[in-house]
Formats: sequence, structure tokens, C-alpha cells
Amino acid sequence: MRVCFVNLGALAALSRDHKHQRIGGEEVQHAQLSVALARRGHDVSLVVADGGQEDGAEFEGVKTFKAFREADGLPGLRFIYPRWIKLWSAIARADADVYYFSCASMTLGLLAMFCRLHKRRLVFRTAIDTDCARDGLLIRYARDRWLYQFGLKRADAILVQSVTQQRALLANYGRQSTLAGMLVARPTAVAGRVPKDIDVLWVSNIRHIKRPDRILEIARALPNVRFHMAGGPSPGEEDLYREIQREARGIENLTFHGGVPYLDIGDLFDRARVFANTSDLEGFPNTFLQAWIRGIPVVTMFDPDGLVGRCGLGSSHTSVSDMTHGLSTMLGSVSVHQAASDAALAYIEQHYGEEKVLGPYLAALEGRGVEYTTNSPASGRALAASERDGLGR
Repeated sequence: MRVCFVNLGALAALSRDHKHQRIGGEEVQHAQLSVALARRGHDVSLVVADGGQEDGAEFEGVKTFKAFREADGLPGLRFIYPRWIKLWSAIARADADVYYFSCASMTLGLLAMFCRLHKRRLVFRTAIDTDCARDGLLIRYARDRWLYQFGLKRADAILVQSVTQQRALLANYGRQSTLAGMLVARPTAVAGRVPKDIDVLWVSNIRHIKRPDRILEIARALPNVRFHMAGGPSPGEEDLYREIQREARGIENLTFHGGVPYLDIGDLFDRARVFANTSDLEGFPNTFLQAWIRGIPVVTMFDPDGLVGRCGLGSSHTSVSDMTHGLSTMLGSVSVHQAASDAALAYIEQHYGEEKVLGPYLAALEGRGVEYTTNSPASGRALAASERDGLGR
């Protein structure tokens, strides 16, 4: 099978020469999925941004094709050139049987047009709950929202991260979907040999929806707890980054690292006792998996499908004061922390083996009409395939 993944930022999760480029969870997942399929003998390519690398350069068995530089082109015209034209050029050079994309974006529409014209398959996976909404899409321009919805209607298969997303996608767009988990890299450090000198770790790009202000408030309320915060600026939210950086430097028990490359972030996880998430909105955070695979409990204000609280993988909270208390309890009780740590390791072992995670992806990419149960006990089976498959309202 020839499969092409499309994610402009994913090279930073593959190559140390490009590791300082800003990325998020979807870039990580595209990189890990492409490498996993290449290891299994598939012909895998990845369309990425033009970062000066050689076109066709190969990383871990994955051939990369460069599209365009994000900053290139004239406002108002760059949608056509270089973005549309160079994207199509790159995916044409990949010459795949099936293309894979994730995250609500106009790119999905452009891919759908290409695949329809050239009779190729297109697989889409949602990345955040708002990808399944009509009114709350995190897409600025009406043109781009239309293109996303055009592509969503024409994707050959859709994967989702949670039952919440699955139900919303069916209700808002009439599209059937299959639940799919995420890959997680095994830590290289030997458990027990790295000093646990970080009590609470917070990792995310600095964005308003991630609510970094909350972890500052909690750090001030727990002056005897050692907090570490890692995250770089997001486009359009640079002022927020500077504000958080300035405030963080005034909190004695908080270390602010700024942006840390994905290929290096594992070193901070290895040192952490608890992972904290303060977001208003997520999909299924990669950081949860990075914590749990190390036996690190998650204390969070976002709990996908109620998984954290129900499975004892940490604790979930609805307010800053409640979360502050939850962190105090998790750090202050050896038995509470150990129980959550054991549950996290058992959960990963049971549900996140690579072969199990890849099942729904391979079924979708190969065009098999197979319903898979999710790798999360939170979910149950995919919604019945007999439901109407269309754009909906």
C-alpha cells in the first residue's frame, strides 16, 4: 500500500535537524504513524513544509516531499500560490493510493478535490472536539470553513478520538466514523534511575484555549510544590506568550522552559511526578499518553469521555481551586499517587500496544469496511454503520 500523510509541521517530530520548529500533537501523530507503517513494509511518504531540506529526503523509512514555506506568498494571493499549487504538486509527487490528513483545515478540501480528480482514497481523523462542530470550528475564514466541510463530506473514511467527537460528528454532519487511538513512544530512560525533581509538569503550546494562566495561579497557591512549565508561542498569540513568560519568571517555585522540541520533551516527563492539564478544549492529548506510559498520574481540567476520573488515571476537576486540592492530594499521599501510577501503566499496557492502535488506521487506509471497538474502555463500539452517510444539515 502506498500511503501519504500530509502535515506541514511533522518533520520536527522526525528529524533532529528540524526539531526546533513549533509542533503540536497532530504533528507527532503523523510522524509516528508514518514510521510505524513504513516499518511494516508499506510505501510511506509525508508531505511537509519547505524548511530547506532536500525534496524526497528520507527519515526512518519515510520519504518526505516539501510543499511550501508558511510565510511565502502575497496576502490574498498565497491561497492559490504557493499554497494550493505547491500542495497539489507535492501530493502528486507522492503518487499514493491513499492520503491521510488530520485537523480541521482548508487543506482537507484541497486534498478531497485532488483525490476525487485522480481517483485516490482520502482518510481524515479529527484532532480536537471543535473539528466536529459547525459553529465552533477553529477556522478563521468562511472560505476555509467551506473547504473543510467540503472535504469532510467527501472523505472516504473518518476516524475520531472519542465517543464525544463521534456523536458530535454524526449529529452535526451526518458522518459515520470509527474510533481510533494514538501511538505513544516508549521512554528511553530506565524507570527509577531518573531523579523525580519535578513535582508538577505542564506542557502545551501557549494558547488561550490551553489556559496557561491557571497553572500560574495554582503554582502561587502551592509555594512548596516544584512546578515546571514548557511551551512555545503560537501564531497570533505571541502577546499571551510574553505575558505568561513574564509572570512565570516572578513565581519562585515555577521553572519556565519556553518551547522545548518534541524530541527532547521526554527528558522533562522522565523527571515528573504528576502531569497537569488546564485546557478548556482538547481532543485526546498526546501528553496524557506520554505521562501514563511513564506511570505519571494526570491531574486535569479536561477529561476525554470521563476517562481519567473513571479509570483512576489521576483526577479530573472543574475549577482551579478544586484542581489545586487535587494536586495537593496526589502529591501528598503515597498510596493515592501509587494507585494512579499503577492504573496508568496497566491502562497503557492493555490498550496502547502498537498493533492494537494501528488496527482502525489500517482498516481505513486499506478501505476495509470493518468496525473496530476503540482502544479505550471509555468508548464502546463505533456507532452503527447503517446510519446515513452524508453532509447532513
